[in-house]
Amino acid sequence: MAVTIRIDGKEIRTEKGTSVLTAALENGIYIPHLCHHKDLPELGSCRLCIVAVEGQEGVTPSCELKAEEGLSVITDTPEIQHLRKLAMELLLSAHPEDCSTCPKYGRCELQTLIQYMGVSATRMMTRVKGFPSEERNPLLIHDMNRCVLCGRCVRACGDLRKVGVLQYNKKELETYVGTLHDRLLADADCRFCGACAEVCPTGTIRDYLNYTPVEKKDTLIPCRAACPVHTDVPRYLRLVRQGKYAEATAVIHEKLPFPECLGRVCTHVCEADCRRGVVNEPVSIRNLKRYAAEHTDNSLWISASKQLPPTGKKAAVIGGGPAGMSAAYYLAKQGHSVTIFEAREALGGQMQFGIPSYRLPRDVVQKEAGYLALAGVNVKTGAKIDDPASLLGEYDAVLIAVGTTQGVRLPMPGNELPGVLLNSDFLEKASRGEETGMGKHVVVLGGGNVAFDCARTAVRLGAESVALACLEKREMMLADDEEIEQAKEEGVDVQPGRTFEKITGEERVTGVALSVVKEFYFDENRRAVITKVENSEYEIPADTVIFAVGQRTALPECGIERGRANSIAVKNGTLETSTEGIFACGDAVYGTKTVIQAVASGREAASAIDRYLGGDGDISETLLPMEETDPAIGKIEGFGYLKRKQEQFLAAEERKQDFRQVSGGICDADHCGEAERCLQCDLRFTISGPHLWSDYDSSGKEAAL
Repeated sequence: MAVTIRIDGKEIRTEKGTSVLTAALENGIYIPHLCHHKDLPELGSCRLCIVAVEGQEGVTPSCELKAEEGLSVITDTPEIQHLRKLAMELLLSAHPEDCSTCPKYGRCELQTLIQYMGVSATRMMTRVKGFPSEERNPLLIHDMNRCVLCGRCVRACGDLRKVGVLQYNKKELETYVGTLHDRLLADADCRFCGACAEVCPTGTIRDYLNYTPVEKKDTLIPCRAACPVHTDVPRYLRLVRQGKYAEATAVIHEKLPFPECLGRVCTHVCEADCRRGVVNEPVSIRNLKRYAAEHTDNSLWISASKQLPPTGKKAAVIGGGPAGMSAAYYLAKQGHSVTIFEAREALGGQMQFGIPSYRLPRDVVQKEAGYLALAGVNVKTGAKIDDPASLLGEYDAVLIAVGTTQGVRLPMPGNELPGVLLNSDFLEKASRGEETGMGKHVVVLGGGNVAFDCARTAVRLGAESVALACLEKREMMLADDEEIEQAKEEGVDVQPGRTFEKITGEERVTGVALSVVKEFYFDENRRAVITKVENSEYEIPADTVIFAVGQRTALPECGIERGRANSIAVKNGTLETSTEGIFACGDAVYGTKTVIQAVASGREAASAIDRYLGGDGDISETLLPMEETDPAIGKIEGFGYLKRKQEQFLAAEERKQDFRQVSGGICDADHCGEAERCLQCDLRFTISGPHLWSDYDSSGKEAAL
């Protein structure tokens, strides 16, 4: 029920029972406060928000004073000013005076109150609490010397999050906030949600990482920031934990058109930055993405998909790999008529003809390539385009997304001998089931994921011995750790830190001469500098050598400006080439990278081309309305020590026999528990911000909040 109250003579309508402090702040009247927080139950301990009630003696905390019809309060009198000043001086008497060295300097609520009230602790006898700063916990620092006992952290942990690991403790005459028996946070079953640091008005409980307000979201939700397409990872993990796989998949599809493919081959840079990894082990994000996508019929996200009215504009996409497919998909959703020209007989690019099927089954690629038809994309296969400009007469814009399909042959003796193969040719022939030209003893030169694809494919094709050598030392190798270790399990002899001297043989390959690398780095001109161990040259006998040291685009000269390694030069911010109306994206622009980066580049190209065609470039879509999240995450026994659920793989002896999918992902019994390990870092941003006096103008009104 709404009631009318008066604050400093101003009539305010508010709900009966609302605190006077809340009513004042929400109606543009600032009352100083410290222990109050909009999302937490009131404590009334700081005594800074005291007001006088007309007709009553004394003062009362406005956070505890409830609104009733006809209530009239005064927020500022000489007595109130004196009592507030005294309360603040008492708080400051036990607070360090080193504001300028505090990590929260400039973002400290206590500091803003000191400025507002114009007080200091000079009249009070100051004391030093003598608490050592607790820095043994992951993610959070507890420095109780700065604590003003506002109690916000305790209430956030207990009342807001329902975790309850923080409490008031006593040490001699000092009260401080800590855990039961001063256990470390992990031992106290902390959820590491960060709510305590978020509500702390001083630098008492704070993040280890420093950040500016602009950097805050990316710093504290690093999985989303690290993802090239910025998928809302915490949100879909929460939905997976709740068993809402259709909803989780819808959230993924808002940014990513091929989650089942990426759920297998994504390089999961999100996991490298996952804050859970600082606690013990990162969340298995990629596998949870795959699990969600495999356990829904896709009807939810399809029914909610964006489809703008036809624009009458036509776009051609040359190349049907992940970059070209992504660009075509999003351009079609913008209402443009889009046609993909693919030189091969099927869409997918490297997902179809490069990445081995034991990692990425072809039926999964074909299933997700089918999503383009839902968006209205036209596809012409077996259509090789060597002159993109020839399409400009029929199409308003052309996108080159041909990838890097041509292997690189290092300039070294013996590189043209029979038995020398190139990575891209070898993998494509193997993918098609064609004769590869491989012998019985194989050496792969290169240390990236493609090199390991070649080595593990050679094992499956029946090679008697497979060795892999690369310049980088083991810790610097470009391939994923799981690729390296699985290759070793399958019998691949991995030899890091080697330089290639020559390929031996006269009529055909007989081996590879290598030397041990002492030091390897790139100079300021990006030229390789290699120092070899003296007299370390040796030879690996082989009848086949596969170069896997890079790839380049195969697009012939066609009047479009090129960059290094035959890449296509584009203008920053637009992806437009030297020819107006022709754009480029993906590996053809930046060199061979990853599927997820190709998808991100395709999205960027779609946005740029949409703007070129007269649109606003906004390819975003909402496939699931934002749900209200429960802030009460609750306590989980042993949460800090919960182990990462392991991906299920076929045994090495079994998997190396053929091209069956080697990974079963996370099993049904484990997926929920793995999603439960997420720290839910995004929930921190649902906590209300503070009401600062600087948010209000001099007349007591809120200034543009």
